[in-house]
Amino acid sequence: MMKTPMAIAALEVPPRAAVSFYPEPFASRMNGRSKRQLGEFFGLKNFGVNLTRLAPGSASSLRHAHARQDEFVYVVEGTPTLVTDEGRRVLAPGDCVGFPCGTGNAHHLVNESAEPVLYLEIGDRTRGDEAVYPDDDLKVAEIEGRRRFLHKDGTPY
Repeated sequence: MMKTPMAIAALEVPPRAAVSFYPEPFASRMNGRSKRQLGEFFGLKNFGVNLTRLAPGSASSLRHAHARQDEFVYVVEGTPTLVTDEGRRVLAPGDCVGFPCGTGNAHHLVNESAEPVLYLEIGDRTRGDEAVYPDDDLKVAEIEGRRRFLHKDGTPY
C-alpha cells in the first residue's frame, strides 16, 4: 500500500478520471470540469474536499439541492456565476458560499467568463442523502447503501 504524503501541493493531486457520474444526457454537460479529490487523496472519511477547475462555458454540476448534506464553496481563481433559486451572482476570488442541507435551494456554478475558474468545494458525507435537480428529469437517492440516479418519477436511469 502506498503511503500518503504528509503534505502536497493541491495541483499535484491527479484529477479524477471520471468527468461526471451523471447518466447521459447529463454527463456530457459536465465537459470542461476537472476535479482533484483532495479529501479522497488523504483518505478522509467524513467529508469530501475537491479542488475543481471549470473551463470557460462549463458548469460545476447540474443545479441541485441536498436533503442531508451541507456544501461549502471557496473561489480561488476566476469569476464563476453562482445560480440559485434567488437568482444569479458573479463571484470573485476570496468569495465563499455555503449551502445548508434541507433548504431546497438549488444551486450550481457556471463559468460564463473567458478565463478558467478554480474553487474548493467541501461537503459532508451524511448517509441517506438525496438530491433533487429542479431543471432536469433527475434525482439521486441512496438505495441499499448505494447512490442511484433516478428519473423524477422514480424509475432508474
